[in-house]
Amino acid sequence: MLELLVNTRIEVLRAANLLDEHVDMSDVAAQSETYYREALSDGSHTGILAFDGDALVGAGGVSYYRVMPTFHNPAGRCAYIMNMYVRPAYRRRGIATAMLDLLVADARRRGAGRIALEATDMGRPLYDKYGFIRAEGEMELP
Repeated sequence: MLELLVNTRIEVLRAANLLDEHVDMSDVAAQSETYYREALSDGSHTGILAFDGDALVGAGGVSYYRVMPTFHNPAGRCAYIMNMYVRPAYRRRGIATAMLDLLVADARRRGAGRIALEATDMGRPLYDKYGFIRAEGEMELP
């Protein structure tokens, strides 16, 4: 299972960043294995894999973390959805929506007061339709 999660993570990153098979992802794969091993063990990550029989067709995940309490999120519990991907031959069949339903339900069950994600151009229509809104005012230091 761990190897499947790592391999899927690398596939997602290659697709999202338009990287071909020649780009060395061995360090990212090793770090991803460490991440999954720790986060699945301590409950700070939920991963979902979608199959058609024995064929892997999609993946999604949510990472959990906590920040200082705020007015809108008194417990400070946050969920960050990531690694959402459906292989091209399986798109437009509701698979991504079904995975998103499961991930959002898990986040709500765990009491996340904030559920966020970073959308690619391809994924943005799904998230817009689902009800996610674009965040204003957030900044990041590169």
